[in-house]
Amino acid sequence: MQDHRVVVVGGGFGGVQVVNDLKGAPVRITMIDRRNHHLFQPLLYQVATTLLATSEIAWPIRNFFGDRPEVTTLLAEVVGVDSTAHEVLLKNGQRIPYDTLVLATGATHAYFGHDEWEPVAPGLKTLEDATTIRRRLLLAFEQAEMETDPAVREALLTFVIVGAGPTGVELAGIISELARTTLPKEFRNIDTSKAKIILVEAGPRVLAAFAEDLSDYARRELELHGVDLRFGKPVTSCTAEGVTIGEVFVPCRTIVWAAGVEASPAAKWLDIPADRAGRALVDKDLRAPGKGDVFVIGDTAAVMRDDGSPVPGIAPAAKQQGAYVAKVIKAKLAGKPVPGPFHYRHQGSLATIGKSAAIIDFGWLKLRGWLAWWVWGLAHIYFLIGVRWRIAVAWSWLWIYISRQHSARLITQRETMREE
Repeated sequence: MQDHRVVVVGGGFGGVQVVNDLKGAPVRITMIDRRNHHLFQPLLYQVATTLLATSEIAWPIRNFFGDRPEVTTLLAEVVGVDSTAHEVLLKNGQRIPYDTLVLATGATHAYFGHDEWEPVAPGLKTLEDATTIRRRLLLAFEQAEMETDPAVREALLTFVIVGAGPTGVELAGIISELARTTLPKEFRNIDTSKAKIILVEAGPRVLAAFAEDLSDYARRELELHGVDLRFGKPVTSCTAEGVTIGEVFVPCRTIVWAAGVEASPAAKWLDIPADRAGRALVDKDLRAPGKGDVFVIGDTAAVMRDDGSPVPGIAPAAKQQGAYVAKVIKAKLAGKPVPGPFHYRHQGSLATIGKSAAIIDFGWLKLRGWLAWWVWGLAHIYFLIGVRWRIAVAWSWLWIYISRQHSARLITQRETMREE
């Protein structure tokens, strides 16, 4: 009797959790991802803002499963699923057969019908995004140092972040610290501390998913960091010359998009219903409707809590879903009753505003300020994979805390999204 063939598409938190938890089961696993690394996405903004190096938050997927002979890792791009033939379709024309398929293909940034803005306003979902943003951020200061036109110099020293969720707030806080604490003594012709950081939010407040008192604390901290908060009006245009907020044009050379997400096309591959963000509407056991051998998890799926609210698109949720799917697969293969419907256990919401400032909402306990910042740091170090990387990130943060110097300020690549 042949081992059960499990194909997992996506090497993020959910996909890796499925493979980890299937260890010892009578299965042959194929892990497919179009990148060769697993990314610790919660710290991606720290690569974009020069705090961490890429190697500190990303690890080769093959390295995870080198001692697992039943796991085959493929660097390939999936373009479709033939659910009738039970095959995954790759861009190179190959077909990978499966008995059980797990789609954990994540999401990308959404521009609400204005995809033409992406070249000038990159989002932050991949290492390539982070290094592109880091390059533009550092080049803005370098170009301003040599610019003689005051208007152009002001535009170079204006940084606009669109979207005041956790990513936008964290970016704004760190860019402010970079400009006001790390760089001032290194430049001679410009005062980097006078850089303008503008955070744009179409809604009425920052961090809308948090309790209002924590949101108010974050707003006050951002203002203390010198961040210019613009509420109530959406961005209506993004160009290489600047951004239009409502009807007001703001000259700037660096725009970062943190305003929305759009799921991968997994729902289209399976020809099943999706929500407005493209997330597949799955059954309570995370299966694709009408396709009992296909599971959809993580940011790719629209999963509802018991109270009808959506499960948030965060790493702990994806890991819980991956663990649940592995349990279902193992129970089925063992001829045992499968677990009941998936139940999400919310472990808390966290966001950092800058050095020594963060907010945490555990539901039963709310923290803010210095203590929350330390809890936030310890939580992220705990979820990193491997002792080596936990030590590396902890050391980098300690060095930055003591020296106030960001260590990853290298401009190392050619511009990949637009011409300089």
